Amino acid sequence: MSLEPVQITDNAAQKIIEKTALNSEAVGLRLTVKTTGCSGNSYQMEHVLEEDLSKDDKFEKDGAVLFIPKMHSWMLFGTEIDYEDGKISSGFTFSNPNEAGRCGCGESFTVER
Repeated sequence: MSLEPVQITDNAAQKIIEKTALNSEAVGLRLTVKTTGCSGNSYQMEHVLEEDLSKDDKFEKDGAVLFIPKMHSWMLFGTEIDYEDGKISSGFTFSNPNEAGRCGCGESFTVER
């Protein structure tokens, strides 16, 4: 069984569309990996105002447009992106087969090359 580069659930696709619409100039969202937290890395979503496929890989599902910087693709290959609405918190969730560990609070992760 081969992994898809990125899997976007229906819930995540809908939220990507909704969050992109919050900025009238945005063409989609970018999933980046920032260096932070006790485990080293965290996921971050940000608006993309201009498509640049020389720097980003582009993924689309049902009208949702997600960009991932090419420099982070190896860390995110096979990741399933979902969106969960909870009573206390809501947000994107990431099931990443490349994670080697997570911090206790779940906010940051580490990968091994």
